[in-house]
Amino acid sequence: TWHLKKIPQIVRERTFSLDSPKFEAKTKLELNSVCGIECQRKLPVPSLSDLKNLLSYETVFENGTRTLTEVDVLGAVLEPAANTSTRRPLRKKRQIYGTDSRFSIYDKRFMTNFPFNTAVKISTGCSGILVSPKHVLTAAHCLHNGKDYVKGSKRLRVGLMKTKSRGNGRKRKGTSDGVPSFQWTRVKSTHIPKGWFKGVSGDVALDYDYAVLELKRPHKRKYMELGISPTIKMMPGSMIHFSGFDNDRSGQLVYRFCSISDESNDLFYQYCDAEPGSTGSGIYLRLKEPNKKKWKRKIIAVYSGHQWVDINGGQQDYNVAVRITPLKYAQICFWIHGNDENCTQG
Repeated sequence: TWHLKKIPQIVRERTFSLDSPKFEAKTKLELNSVCGIECQRKLPVPSLSDLKNLLSYETVFENGTRTLTEVDVLGAVLEPAANTSTRRPLRKKRQIYGTDSRFSIYDKRFMTNFPFNTAVKISTGCSGILVSPKHVLTAAHCLHNGKDYVKGSKRLRVGLMKTKSRGNGRKRKGTSDGVPSFQWTRVKSTHIPKGWFKGVSGDVALDYDYAVLELKRPHKRKYMELGISPTIKMMPGSMIHFSGFDNDRSGQLVYRFCSISDESNDLFYQYCDAEPGSTGSGIYLRLKEPNKKKWKRKIIAVYSGHQWVDINGGQQDYNVAVRITPLKYAQICFWIHGNDENCTQG
């Protein structure tokens, strides 16, 4: 069941103008090794001043101008969450683990309907998910490498999936119902948390690998609501789902599901088969609404990509996702609505 939780408040304090970015960084769809599971568990609980710094954010606008917004955090619970640990043998394969368990979605009845139609393509080569009539959630490293914005983010576009008939509207013998194509929309502004620019041990801070894009024009599709990430024990079968546009299956929407292997306060570690291109996809669960028989899907994490992490003195590879914690829910909700009034419970 989705459990309602009281959400901390993110309050805007002041906004500064910054120099325009250079937009010269190269897009990297796979990050270098970061602070692993053991490292994550040893990190101190951030203080209130740390949180205010990490959750302040940069906004880049379509015309190339940039601002920094400092925030205050009210009602945050500064307690470490419980972690689970599942010992697994070290693996050497990367991103596809054993038999490829991904599904390509060909039928336009599925492609153009919920939940698959919430998946979008980002022009820098990543995926994303619709979270409001005009907002997209994706990974921060699709736009910024920790030091500068990537080249393609200056004229950023989002591709909404549609199907077009082959030929003159007639279906040819032996062809599918349609072939996927994209209706591209310009991005008005992007928000990235300052925590993404603050590295852990000199590396990028994977905990804050998320960003929100505001579209120039609203779409008319059903979007996916945000949810607060439950612990593994609270998930049916510990199972998660996500769809994206993997590079090795060009033009196809690729869906997969798997169970989570391990978790830290801010990250999920799993073996969902994925290739670069699916980075930034919204990971979702389907749980029951409180006091209702109705089931509902909600986004509970953002897929960040393949990582080598340090465990027991050795390196182990996982596909990693950034959990939507109450604080991150508050921030993303604030970016979507522009205030905290609509973000008191999640």
